[in-house]
Amino acid sequence: MQTLDGKTIAILATDGFEQSELEKPLQALREAGARVDVVSPGDAKSIKGWDQKDWGRSVDVDVSLSKADPGRYDALVLPGGQINPDNLRKDADAVAFVRNFGQSGKPVAAICHGPWLLVESGLAKGRKVTSWASIKTDLVNAGADWQDAEVIVDGNLITSRKPDDIPAFNAAIVKAVAG
Repeated sequence: MQTLDGKTIAILATDGFEQSELEKPLQALREAGARVDVVSPGDAKSIKGWDQKDWGRSVDVDVSLSKADPGRYDALVLPGGQINPDNLRKDADAVAFVRNFGQSGKPVAAICHGPWLLVESGLAKGRKVTSWASIKTDLVNAGADWQDAEVIVDGNLITSRKPDDIPAFNAAIVKAVAG
């Protein structure tokens, strides 16, 4: 297993993130040796997950988005769920945070509905991506080349479709951050 000692990764999320799509990458990245901060808009001390069909567990917020400096992170992870990315894409600061990562060339990893933030930030245009099938049209309309695959790595963008893809998603993130 590759080690991420000395690396710092941000997971941008708010209430309604898909439980497994935040918790499993968080665990895998920490096990690989990275410091991982859950970043969220507002002043909440925790955010509540969505666990398939109902509200799930809460996760502690490490850094408020208003205090998060993209320059101190080596990568960004965008979990899905419908509620989480739909709310984040309406937040200009969240969109700017995502855009900053994409333009810096640092890895940006998005799963499920998380690629909505790639659309909103302009990062999807001209890129190969995958996502939850229901947002395929959004990605295509944003100029992306959507493909149905477990994980797609196109430059600094890493995308996956769904919770079943998390092992491949995590492996791709670790590989990209380890460089």
